[in-house]
Amino acid sequence: MLSLSIASPSTIIFSPKPHIPIPKSSSSSFNGVKIQKHIRVPPQRVSFSPSSSVVMMSKRLDEMKEIRTKTTEEINEEVVDLKGELLMLRLQKSARNEFKSSDFGRMRKRIARMLTVKRERELEEGINKRLSRKLDRQWKKSIVVRPPPSLKKLQEEEAAAEAEKSA
Repeated sequence: MLSLSIASPSTIIFSPKPHIPIPKSSSSSFNGVKIQKHIRVPPQRVSFSPSSSVVMMSKRLDEMKEIRTKTTEEINEEVVDLKGELLMLRLQKSARNEFKSSDFGRMRKRIARMLTVKRERELEEGINKRLSRKLDRQWKKSIVVRPPPSLKKLQEEEAAAEAEKSA
């Protein structure tokens, strides 16, 4: 059996295995190999601020608490709005307008958190996976297409600007 321990690269010791008896009548003088290396690993210096991860975790927990306080209907409405915002971001990207690329991930994660809370509530009510999918399909079909809040805001600003020009 080969035993291997890690040591410094310059130290390699070949010695016979002490626990396996080797017959003397064998014509070969090969008794086995033991490789020893002792490597000291220096402590890694990582620029990691524990307070920053705590703050991020705290923000996520606060966001989940905020989502859990909402009703299922409010969650559904916000999911629809966020998906509309996501569509607007995609349109901005395709038109090569300025946008924050981090907003994509942020919105997707927020949508996922909301849908997770929605599913948790379904599980509490005893709704199984199959029925949940059926209800989800019905909900998606019942969604009335409307412009996202950012587009409404943009349209209102444009209308106000046109009113100032005409006045």
